[in-house]
Amino acid sequence: MAVERIYLDWNATAPLLGAARDAMLDTLAMPGNPSSVHAEGRAARAVIEKARREVATLVGAEPAHVTFTASATEAANHVLSPVYRMGKSRVAVGRLYVSAIEHPAIRAGGRFPADRVSEIAVTRHGVIDLDALSATLAAHDPAEGLPLVAIMLVNNETGIIQPIRDISAVVKKFGGLLVVDAVQAAGRMQLSITNLGADFLILSAHKLGGPKGVGALVSRGETLMPEPLVRGGGQEKGHRAGTENLAAIAAFGAAARVMVADLLERNATIAALRDRAEAGMSSAAPDTVIYGDGCERVGNTSFFHLPGLKAETGQIAFDLEGIALSAGAACSSGKVGASHVLTAMGEDAATGALRLSIGPSTTEADIDRFILIFAKIAARRKLAGKAA
Repeated sequence: MAVERIYLDWNATAPLLGAARDAMLDTLAMPGNPSSVHAEGRAARAVIEKARREVATLVGAEPAHVTFTASATEAANHVLSPVYRMGKSRVAVGRLYVSAIEHPAIRAGGRFPADRVSEIAVTRHGVIDLDALSATLAAHDPAEGLPLVAIMLVNNETGIIQPIRDISAVVKKFGGLLVVDAVQAAGRMQLSITNLGADFLILSAHKLGGPKGVGALVSRGETLMPEPLVRGGGQEKGHRAGTENLAAIAAFGAAARVMVADLLERNATIAALRDRAEAGMSSAAPDTVIYGDGCERVGNTSFFHLPGLKAETGQIAFDLEGIALSAGAACSSGKVGASHVLTAMGEDAATGALRLSIGPSTTEADIDRFILIFAKIAARRKLAGKAA
């Protein structure tokens, strides 16, 4: 008899929402190019602009400031640029500053050469060291151009929330620009690009129940923008060329609309399930280490280590029991390696950690099944230790 699968890896990708699937299917029979002026083209354009409004609402932005891309990684490569434009004027950006816990799409530096990318340390709690940020920006040479700082709002491994408003205050003090990776935050907390103090936000549809293959770069204004990464036609106001992926964009908008509705109530329910899982783990194995416990975290994520168990071994054991979770982040084509996040926090990353991440369709029964399997794996670890 086949094992019933339980999906607990929402931070890697969220299951496609029914509303997003419906929105995609509704567009597939539409023949018009969104750039065409005839009725069919205008109908396609209307779908895109509706989605643009829905995504803007998700992050408290103006619809005109949403640029659709093929992914969050593309959005990162677009905005992490050493050249910006203010109208027809060129504005130089001298150096990129990223935190030590950023996603690889940010740590890669976008269009900056490696020698113009600097790393900001985090505390042992996985939070940006504001003193280190201040000291680093104070040493920035304005003659090189503006400083550009890129920080994630929610860490994809630990779920820890960064103090973005405080970070913004430091960045603005030194005349810099702030890019916020909001991929893991969107739909999991209330967002306002203005209240965050961000100049740009990066979003991904598939992390919140939309399809894979579409993301967005959201700007606070339109005065200062990075030079286009994808050049060609004038789509997306010239910021991103190429005929828009109508089906994916429509689904992105639908997912954003769903995730805005009842956000606080839904996320409180999810957080209670995460807390139930962590309480169960601590009861079954009191030596379980939960990274970020005691820090401000989004309610859907738990990053944990069971001493004596390698992360990849644990991931396989859970998978064989019908439970899908991650050994760190899902951004390296299935490769399991040491977590750079744990290393940055000063933790021993050699054996790694496992990440449980849940969402709106996760049930108490799912969590109870997870706890049961966790206890089984923990007990097996103890027996293996005695045998040795």
